[in-house]
Amino acid sequence: MADTARWALVVGALGVVFGDIGTSPIYTLQTVFDPGDPHPVPVRADNVFGVVSLVFWSVVIIVTVTYVLLAMRVDNDGEGGIMALITLIRRWSAPGERRIAAWLTALGILGAALFFGDSMITPAISVLSAIEGVEVVQPSLKDLVVPLTACVISALFLVQRRGTAVVGRMFGPVMFIWFTTIAALGVAGITRHPAILRALSPTYALGFLGHHFGTAFFALAAIVLSVTGAEALYADMGHFGRRSITRAWLLLVFPACALSYLGQGALILDDPAHISSPFFLLAPGWARLPLVLLATAATVIASQAVITGAYSVAAQAAQLGYLPRLRIVHTSESTIGQIYVPWINWLLLVSVLTLVFAFRSSTALAFAFGMAVTATITITTLLFFYLAHARWHVPRWMIALGVTPLVSLDLLFVAANLTKLLHGAWLPLLIGLTAFTIMTTWERGRALVSAERLRREGPLPQFIAEIATGTAPITRVPGTAIFLNRGKHTVPLALRANIEHNHVRHEHIVIVSIRTEPMPRVHDADRVALDHLGVDDDGITHVTARYGYMETPDIPAALALVDPGDTEGPLDLDHATYFLSTIELRRGPAPTMALWRKRLFIATSYITADAADHFGLPRDRTIIIGSKIEL
Repeated sequence: MADTARWALVVGALGVVFGDIGTSPIYTLQTVFDPGDPHPVPVRADNVFGVVSLVFWSVVIIVTVTYVLLAMRVDNDGEGGIMALITLIRRWSAPGERRIAAWLTALGILGAALFFGDSMITPAISVLSAIEGVEVVQPSLKDLVVPLTACVISALFLVQRRGTAVVGRMFGPVMFIWFTTIAALGVAGITRHPAILRALSPTYALGFLGHHFGTAFFALAAIVLSVTGAEALYADMGHFGRRSITRAWLLLVFPACALSYLGQGALILDDPAHISSPFFLLAPGWARLPLVLLATAATVIASQAVITGAYSVAAQAAQLGYLPRLRIVHTSESTIGQIYVPWINWLLLVSVLTLVFAFRSSTALAFAFGMAVTATITITTLLFFYLAHARWHVPRWMIALGVTPLVSLDLLFVAANLTKLLHGAWLPLLIGLTAFTIMTTWERGRALVSAERLRREGPLPQFIAEIATGTAPITRVPGTAIFLNRGKHTVPLALRANIEHNHVRHEHIVIVSIRTEPMPRVHDADRVALDHLGVDDDGITHVTARYGYMETPDIPAALALVDPGDTEGPLDLDHATYFLSTIELRRGPAPTMALWRKRLFIATSYITADAADHFGLPRDRTIIIGSKIEL
């Protein structure tokens, strides 16, 4: 049974983790030899061998070595991805390296921001490249490529709110068929020109770089497409585990992709005219339409994976304080990681459709695609090696031996993609910098608002002492009142307003604070912690509810875990009233942030999810008390 469960995880990983990188063979070599490229690679035998060898060894070094063998050994309680690396840097950085850790954290946030650009480009280029296969089957259908792509993408985003629980079970088998198909077609292509197998030798890649550096350098901007989706292996590690992902990669995905690239190379050697669409031309005429349909299914799965990844990154960023609180819908009762973030979904839909209609071909989009991928890979590599030193105490000289060749290769890819800056590479940089600016502005503005709230709220112990001494007449009414607050050291604004203006308090008061831990999830046994705040008979209790950064808080469920014997009297949770403090933000004259950043922070605050819904509070028993804060 254990073996069956392990292989079930492997099949599941095929459908979720490898959709992006598994569909790269559709467009990589076609883009490298595209005659419309600003720096085209001449179709000659030595160039074909060099390109195929570079593709193969880029995949080996970046995906197998950097991600599978190295990065995936670092996890945050089982979770991977760039947000997990940021959390670990915060936790493990030495006291004397706080400045370095801050810079690396900012670099990690930039990597997460670039991932949003990847999430917009991947669905567009993947589905476009698959639908373009109809041109091979019937050239007269060329004008239908963009409308069909728009229809497929629209349908994909419209069904997101239903969740992927049912569709997800189909992903693994479909991708298994996909990988076995492209492997078989690759073998068939190799038989046409078996000499292509010599490209497996690294001497061809090194010779191409050394003797034809000008051509090879510009080719790297397209060769990087072969490693798109590498970040997904790491980001989805928490769902399937390192071993399952490693097995799937080494036993099926990598061999299938390698055979496809070799087969396409052999096909181009056989007839240079095949550069128009080497992937689809590997199939015999009768199989091309079924292959287009299978490729469309595979690219939809690839898009689904990166869309889900965008939901996860956005949710984690919100939990860590880099984005406002977002409305998150859990779409599966059995799989906690399956979430739907409506605001992110509609933003992606509009962005992806805009890219499809603006670029109109996968080749044009390829110039934009590589920039986000190479930058994210470089950032992940740097963060990993910093953690290897900080967490495992790997000697600096050994770190240097590893980081120098890997980062040098990554930077070579980055430099090659910068040559496409005017041809589309600016797009992911613009998206990434925009997202980075929003995330860092929100973090800074949030800190300023929190500081002002701290000043207004005042110390909680002093406030409780004033209530206990009865310096002001306060009427005690029966019932339970629950106030949400940021911590146990200050007074909730709603509680202060209720007592100072209404001169009334409930018999039982519970102040609830939420603490996001640097781990994905918190067990129910560790969910709540009580504090009587120094006075045992005043009816006021503080509860800290702990959540992981991948969880959505549910306050009523957390309070239900509180032992009634630990509270100052019985809590009537079924009839309790919840109080929320809401803040109206205004621009002020204080030089706390640039004026444009103040405007950006206030504008971003408008997408904040409704607090009652976010914390799972009953609408009919929730009271909101407002106040105004100037930035």
